[in-house]
Amino acid sequence: MKKNLYGALAMVPILLISGAVTMSCSGGKKDAGLAAGKPEGDAPAAVFAVNTTTATRGQIRDYLMLSGDIVAGSTVDAYPEVAGKVTRLFVSIGDRVQKDAPLAEVDPSRPGMTYIPAVVKAPIAGTIVALPAQLGMTVSQASPVARLSGTGSLELRTFVAERFVSKIRLGLKAEIGLDAYPGQNFLARVTELSPVLDPSSRTMEIRLKLPGQDARLKAGMFAKVKVITAEKTGIVKIPANAVVKRFGESYVFSVAPDPADPAQFVARRSPVTTGILIDDQQEILSGLAAAEEIVVRGQSLLEDGSRVKVIDRLAPLPASD
Repeated sequence: MKKNLYGALAMVPILLISGAVTMSCSGGKKDAGLAAGKPEGDAPAAVFAVNTTTATRGQIRDYLMLSGDIVAGSTVDAYPEVAGKVTRLFVSIGDRVQKDAPLAEVDPSRPGMTYIPAVVKAPIAGTIVALPAQLGMTVSQASPVARLSGTGSLELRTFVAERFVSKIRLGLKAEIGLDAYPGQNFLARVTELSPVLDPSSRTMEIRLKLPGQDARLKAGMFAKVKVITAEKTGIVKIPANAVVKRFGESYVFSVAPDPADPAQFVARRSPVTTGILIDDQQEILSGLAAAEEIVVRGQSLLEDGSRVKVIDRLAPLPASD
């Protein structure tokens, strides 16, 4: 009887140790499952915080940014009909004159001979841009007395790099910015293309016609030029950072109510075909409709069907530039 009792007591530590090992193993497996991110029972799914905006239907423009100088479109020199001394000037640099307006007076008199002074007249209507002749100077018929720039014939001269030559053509519109008038734009149009490229700089000269009769525009001004090379209207566009590219595929994440719980939102993966990308605005050719809400921040970890919480709804892109 005692032998059996001693045997039973001897088995108690073994059973306790065995139970502890079993509990330790099961607890370890449970902890490992939680560490691996596996939900226990009915634990809620992860919710990703995102910022969204809506796709815009509007205009997008591709352009080239260049710089150049405003020059006179045409200049004409006024010459005297006789040789003699300049005795009078009727104009100053910057004056606007009409055709046949008097510019200077040249006296052809010689010692012992007196002649009637000859008047040099403007050959065209325009602006006086230079006066090579000065009072008291002796001039000949080959010496210009004044130089005129044709009224309303200012042009902008700039150069296009060889790799962009295929984008330039006659008639393209452009916007001109001047340091003298910050924040103001002047319109221009491409009117002349050089038939050859400069072999040293590999650039092509182009000229743009500026609007006439604007006293703010003056020859010699430095200008920044935005030549509009492509313009599309009625297209769908979104911020460029909304497009996700993985494994050679482009797509966006749109936001929709969760079918299982309409009070919650989920992300839907939508493959898209992209077009022009300019100024961080991406044209969408297919795969997305205007006014559709899309994720613009926080999409890097999303998958199709991921639950999301919209933290902020950002203003959409403007419909036109």
